[in-house]
Amino acid sequence: MDIQSIEKLVVIGLGYVGLPLARLFSEKYHVVGYDTNAERVEALMSGKDITNEVSDNLLKAALDKGFVCTTNEEDIKDCDVYIVTVPTPVDENNNPDLSPLVAASATVGRALKRNSIVIYESTVYPGVTEEVCIPVIENVSGLKFNVDFFAGYSPERINPGDKEHTVEKIIKVTSGSTPQVADVVDDLYNSVLLNGTHKAPSIKVAEASKVIENSQRDVNIAFMNELAKIFNAMNIDTHDVIAAASTKWNFIKMTPGLVGGHCIGIDPYYLMQKAQVFGVLPRIMTASRELNDGMGAYVANQVIKCMNKRGVKVKDSKILILGVTFKENCSDIRNTKVVDIYNTLLEYTSDMTIFDKYANVDDVFDEYGIRITNVWENVEKERYDAVVLAVAHKEFVGMDVRRLLNKDGVVYDVKGVLPKDIIDARL
Repeated sequence: MDIQSIEKLVVIGLGYVGLPLARLFSEKYHVVGYDTNAERVEALMSGKDITNEVSDNLLKAALDKGFVCTTNEEDIKDCDVYIVTVPTPVDENNNPDLSPLVAASATVGRALKRNSIVIYESTVYPGVTEEVCIPVIENVSGLKFNVDFFAGYSPERINPGDKEHTVEKIIKVTSGSTPQVADVVDDLYNSVLLNGTHKAPSIKVAEASKVIENSQRDVNIAFMNELAKIFNAMNIDTHDVIAAASTKWNFIKMTPGLVGGHCIGIDPYYLMQKAQVFGVLPRIMTASRELNDGMGAYVANQVIKCMNKRGVKVKDSKILILGVTFKENCSDIRNTKVVDIYNTLLEYTSDMTIFDKYANVDDVFDEYGIRITNVWENVEKERYDAVVLAVAHKEFVGMDVRRLLNKDGVVYDVKGVLPKDIIDARL
């Protein structure tokens, strides 16, 4: 197979990763998007992406060109390329949950034809593609790997809410199960990307490259969070320290914060689990995960400390939390650590309001059992004993939140985006 013979391409999973990718490929290929969520497919076919990763105009243009979304497996049979972009979560014990990937592989197996290429983009530990996914496809399809069908891996690098580093602009790592297939996969992605690719020497190298990208960020942020704890105890502003240190040419500037979402807070567990299979204890990664997972409770306790210093009664106090998504300017609530702030404060008061215009109210309730509001008018007519800025949505940056406070109320700035003269403390 070569790139000229590719006519029909399928993307399995139409979430934050799959939809932008499918939309991009639809500019040059006949693309079918497959998802098991009928409500999601119906919304996309009507021209609306509730994640806001693809604009209405771009989605409509793709649909006009023939892009189709479906829940029907019959619609994805006998295609040339299958790209799998389903989530790879962890379970309640932080062990990798490969069930979505296994289910997607079975779906591909039922649809596959000879000489097709299956490309995985989901984040995994090294070996999953060839040791877990491929056997499922072989078993379901009855076809033999690297004889009747082939595989590739090109790790996703979607950053939810980021309108600068969109999928067409990023450099993609590619790989294939044979040298020829690696070339085809590389050519396929190069045909739609603006800044090219990096062809890895093997699928396992490509898998490993993805899982360390977010693990590195997790470790670096954990270091900044540890510094914040140290400097807060010493009554030194951490952001001032970082600003001073950043004047050195080789200082890596990062800031402390909550580590949530479906990447940085999840991906390290995949490598950590596999490392232990090989007898390696990943001490730094493990410590970083523990530290970062505890930051929500730490922030809540810092808020309580500020209230006590001001003489504000914590029990039954009225608290406003600004933002609930895992990061700014996007609707993604997966693994958000703002919930940890809320649940810790809930031990002292139930009179709390979370405002977020980006998050879906029903999704937050279904996922976390918390009622939030997206109506600012209802928020600003009240007065609070504490305001916690948890997410740096653009609407909050520089906002004078003190006008929302009772006389002795406190402001805690998790993200360091409020004017210093109006806050009581920041992370």
